[in-house]
Amino acid sequence: MSVSINEKVSFLKAPEAYGGRPVAVQAKETHMSWVFVAGDRVYKLKKPAHSPFLDFRTLVAREHNCREEMRLNRRLAPDVYLGVVPLAVDDKGQLSIGGRGEIVDWLVVMRRLPEELILDQAILHHTIERERSGRLDAVADLLIVFYRSCFPAEITPSAYVEQFAREHAINEAVLCDPRFELDGAEVSDVVVYVWRNIKDGALLKDRVRQGRIVEGHGDLRPEHVCLSDPPVIIDCLEFSRSLRLVDPFDELTFLTLECELLGGGWAGRHILERCSEGLGETPDLELLEFYWSYRACLRARIALVHLLDPHPRTPEKWLPLARRYLQLAKSHRAIMPALRAVP
Repeated sequence: MSVSINEKVSFLKAPEAYGGRPVAVQAKETHMSWVFVAGDRVYKLKKPAHSPFLDFRTLVAREHNCREEMRLNRRLAPDVYLGVVPLAVDDKGQLSIGGRGEIVDWLVVMRRLPEELILDQAILHHTIERERSGRLDAVADLLIVFYRSCFPAEITPSAYVEQFAREHAINEAVLCDPRFELDGAEVSDVVVYVWRNIKDGALLKDRVRQGRIVEGHGDLRPEHVCLSDPPVIIDCLEFSRSLRLVDPFDELTFLTLECELLGGGWAGRHILERCSEGLGETPDLELLEFYWSYRACLRARIALVHLLDPHPRTPEKWLPLARRYLQLAKSHRAIMPALRAVP
C-alpha cells in the first residue's frame, strides 16, 4: 500500500500515534529527516531524499540507514539510541508504530536529552562558564577514549588530499555564484588560501602517513554534544563513510569554529586543548588554521545551498549565516593561540 511522506508526517505529529499518549508532539524538519519529540522519546523518520552522497528513495535504503545510524551513534551515545522500529499500515489504511501490517517505513527511536544541557544552548544561555569547565573536560575525555579506540583508516595520502580538493571545488563554485552577491574580494581571499594549502598538500599527506586519519564522528557540532553525566555525543554523519574518515583535529577544529559562531569559542578551544594533551599530540597550527578556513567555507556553502531549494526553509537565515562563516574563515590566524603553550 502506498503511503506518502505527508501522510506519514501527519500521523507522527499526532499524540495518539504513540504509546503513553504524550501531551503534545513537537515536529522538526531537517534537510534529510523529520524528527518527532514525543514525551521522553524522539522518533526520526528519513525523507526519501537523493543527493550525490545518499539515496534514500527506497524503503530498503532507509532501513539500512536507520540501522547504521543506531550502530554508529552507539559509539559515543550508547544508551541514547534505543532501536529501530517499523512504521506499518494495516489493510484498513491505519498507520501504527511497530504494529502489524505492511511496513512502509522505519523509525530511529532515541531517548530524549535535556535541551538545556546541549552545548549550543549552554553557550547561548551562558549556563556554562570558563571557571566551571568540568563538563567540558568530560566531553574531551569521552573523545580522547573514542579517538584512541579508532584504527587508522585505509586511505592513501593522495586520496585524502583529493577529498578536500573535490569538496573545495564545489565550495568555490557556490561561493562565487553571482546570485548570492557575496563580497568577491572576501571570497577570493579565503578560497585562494584554502586552495594553496590543498595544492601544497604536505601537511595533509603527513597526517595520513602518521596514521592520524580515523573513522570519526563526521559532524562534531555543539548541537550534537550533551553535557549530561556522563556526556554523550549524538547525530554522527552516518550516511557516508568517506566523509567520516577524518583527522580528529579536523573535527575538533570544526567544533571550535561552531562554538565561535555562537560566541563560545573558548569552550571549543578548551575541548581541543584537553584532547591535544590526552592524545599526546600538538598538531601544527598551520594545519589547524587550514582546517578552520576549509570548514568555514564548507559551512558557508551548505548555508547557501539551502537557497537553491524550490521552497527553502527559513530563507532569511542562510545568506547572513554564510557571510558570518566567511568572516570567521578570515580569522584563521588568531583562532587558537593558547594551543602553542600545550607541551
